[in-house]
Amino acid sequence: MDQVVDQPIELKDPKLKDLANSWVDSSAFLFYLQLGCVIALIVGGSYGLWAHRYTGKPQVNVPGNTLYTPQYK
Repeated sequence: MDQVVDQPIELKDPKLKDLANSWVDSSAFLFYLQLGCVIALIVGGSYGLWAHRYTGKPQVNVPGNTLYTPQYK
C-alpha cells in the first residue's frame, strides 16, 4: 500500500486525451469558449438595441374631437 494517489496517470493511447481525461486543457478551452459566448451575446444584444433604437417623436394625425379640449364642427 505504498502507492501514491496524487500522481497523474499516463495514457498510452493519445485518442484518450479528450475532455474526460485532460481536465487542464479542457478547463482552459471551456473557459475561453464560455467567455467568447458571453462576449458574443453582449455584442449581439447591444447591436440589436442599437438597430431598433427609438428614433424620435413621429408625426401623428389626431382628430380634433379627441383632444383634451375637443373642437367640433
